Amino acid sequence: MNMTRRNFLKLAGAAGILFSFGKVRAANEKILVAYYSRTGEEYGVGNITKGNTAIVAEIIAQKTGGDIFEIKPVTPYPAGYEECKKVASREKATKARPPFVGGVEISNYDLIFVGYPIWYGDAPQIVYTFLEAYDFGGKKIVPFCTSGGSGLSSTDQNISLTCPTAQILQGFEIHGATAQNNFSRTESLVVENLKRLNLI
Repeated sequence: MNMTRRNFLKLAGAAGILFSFGKVRAANEKILVAYYSRTGEEYGVGNITKGNTAIVAEIIAQKTGGDIFEIKPVTPYPAGYEECKKVASREKATKARPPFVGGVEISNYDLIFVGYPIWYGDAPQIVYTFLEAYDFGGKKIVPFCTSGGSGLSSTDQNISLTCPTAQILQGFEIHGATAQNNFSRTESLVVENLKRLNLI
């Protein structure tokens, strides 16, 4: 049968498949937004009661209809900026795996956003505790982070190494100060990235 591209797309649409830039996403994909975010004294921002990454995570969940899971450390990181730096540096140097509270049924989800601040050019070590706790085989992971301007650094590669059987999609970064002080701009940036990923 000679099928034109238009007819093929109509047929695919009727079958519940969305096409964009050659990528396929099932219309009924279940989404989880898992994130670690810190409150307290923040460099260049001041004392914050809601973490920068939490703000971004909540926007993603609201726009995609995804569930949300906060990666909460059993022992909270220090509220003071300098004290937290010392802990973060020590954890990175020793590849610590600090435990987190509770859990989530990863098998229920197809696509998982994983969010975190950038500490010393990497995600906090508790994020790797989370990633190593579950089987992400066959899942899609979208990394996202907040930072002072370093971008994702090498965290997308580190996540790929940690979850070698997952598909790592192109993630994104939002400046922490933007997330904290300019909600409308933050929302706009999140929407741009979700559209790029063909998720909204």
